[in-house]
Amino acid sequence: MLGDILFKGGGTQAVLKSLDAATLRHRVIANNIANATTPGFRRVEVKFEDQLRRALDRTRLQGTRTSGNHLKLGRPTLGEIRPRAYRPADGTLPGGVNNVDIDTEMAKLAENQIMYNYGIRFVRGSYRKLNAAIQAKSIPNQ
Repeated sequence: MLGDILFKGGGTQAVLKSLDAATLRHRVIANNIANATTPGFRRVEVKFEDQLRRALDRTRLQGTRTSGNHLKLGRPTLGEIRPRAYRPADGTLPGGVNNVDIDTEMAKLAENQIMYNYGIRFVRGSYRKLNAAIQAKSIPNQ
């Protein structure tokens, strides 16, 4: 019960899901960069933020399923969302080689690294506060 409240409610679970997405995105971008000169290679992207936004939108209806055979209704729960790699519909292959732009991929890699680092700092801070509360100590700065 307490574990559900601390680790499955809102903020921390959303950040942990975002870290999963950042990890997958990092692998996908690294693969895109590695294949920048491979003829015919089509770049891959990761889709996650739209799902997260829908799951966190409290204005949307959320249904309850009483059977696994029932259709899902309304917004998904945080536990149901997963990052997904896909090939975007891009009919152009610049230079006739492939559709990977190394500068774009490097910028996305840097952005992803910043988001990952932020998520790690958030989770580390949450666990530091929890640890301080368990030990009845003041919350450390940082």
